[in-house]
Amino acid sequence: MLGRSARQIRSMLRARSSVSLSTGQDVELTSQRYPDLRRKPFGQVGPSEIARFQAILDSNRVITDPTELDGYNTDWMRISRGQGQVVLKPKTTAEVSQILRYCSEQNLAVCPQGGNTGLVGGSIPIGGNVSTNAGGLRLLRYGSLQGSILGLEVVLPNGEILDCLSQLKKDNTGYHLKHLFIGSEGTLGFVTKVAIQCPPRPKAVNVAFLGMTSFESVLRTFKEARSNLGEILSSCEFIDAEAMKCVTGNLELTCPIDPQAFYMLIETSGSRSNHDEEKLTEFLEALMSDGTVVDGTVASSEAQIQKIWPLRERLAEALLRDGYCYKYDISLPLDVFYDSVIAMKERLGSRVIRCIGYGHVGDGNMHLNITTKEYDDQVMQLIEPFLYEWTSHHKGSISAEHGLGFKKRNFMHFSKSPSAIKAMKQIKAVFDPQGIMNPYKVLPDNE
Repeated sequence: MLGRSARQIRSMLRARSSVSLSTGQDVELTSQRYPDLRRKPFGQVGPSEIARFQAILDSNRVITDPTELDGYNTDWMRISRGQGQVVLKPKTTAEVSQILRYCSEQNLAVCPQGGNTGLVGGSIPIGGNVSTNAGGLRLLRYGSLQGSILGLEVVLPNGEILDCLSQLKKDNTGYHLKHLFIGSEGTLGFVTKVAIQCPPRPKAVNVAFLGMTSFESVLRTFKEARSNLGEILSSCEFIDAEAMKCVTGNLELTCPIDPQAFYMLIETSGSRSNHDEEKLTEFLEALMSDGTVVDGTVASSEAQIQKIWPLRERLAEALLRDGYCYKYDISLPLDVFYDSVIAMKERLGSRVIRCIGYGHVGDGNMHLNITTKEYDDQVMQLIEPFLYEWTSHHKGSISAEHGLGFKKRNFMHFSKSPSAIKAMKQIKAVFDPQGIMNPYKVLPDNE
């Protein structure tokens, strides 16, 4: 397992300081919750292996203290816990190369870990944004992460360094190897360097927070935003009423408008504030005059904007206050987008605390979340595989941006054909014939 950066640690500490969470030892081991997992015959970490790692790294970058390991073995959602025996913190590509070469020789399994903020158990033993092809709130404006990556440097499982670190926007020579590693969730190699194209920071940002009485109004508002805000539209998020109750009730945040059935957060980013404000005002006046939007407020200063965004960004944190959260990240056509939440509410009824929907309506990405006081296997059996079957039936994807990790890998067939899964397994065998890189993740069990 490889460690976090100092910046990531500081970020996680700030997040955890605002929520009272149990220790990792209170989380059931993944091996206990999933007893049918067929373990692979990997080597074991002992004194000689620790000594070798300490010869490669400074001793203070080889962590074996069980108390310290706890934070790395448990994901931040407190739903998965592994049993990694050592955390290594390399600083250079050369150190990563030496570690992986040795692990390959000794058949030691490796779990690459970035900020340990994944939501599908991908970072827990049994990195990072590039390896998970992370999405985000502004994909609508700036596109997916893979579209911004120009090149990569990757250390392969045998320790070989693969240099695909092009900085050209156009390079059409041969296979585009970098795309194999983007979104591979650490199963093919360890990304050590990235060349990325960064857009300029916008000079003018405005945020509109709106309320409406139906999801049909949400869809119409989005359609009009795409048509009338065009080049300045950077984000289009929706929150349902129960999600708003969760974030305001559990975190004591304040909603700036009266209670509604649905809410939307629309952000514009441009270079001329007067021009952007005028377009946004005309857009909102038209929607309010015909009743599509029934309430709303607009923020343009940084202070005002920072009071609105937490209503959307802190929802994952708010859900943890309920107890246990079953998180689902799916893509769906917009005509059945919110039907997924309705279907799950009808199926689960009073067995759960709440079933909510929020997310990136701008790119069809639904975040469907269900909470119970504690993990309930009967509730899980009602959710899975029903939700994946429902999503597949409606031509959606079972993972929009969080990846597959450990939790979704055996449901891949709901989104990918047998031939596609076979090809992925063949690629894995080429790059990692021993299967030491992030085992039990992404790819389904062999049949």
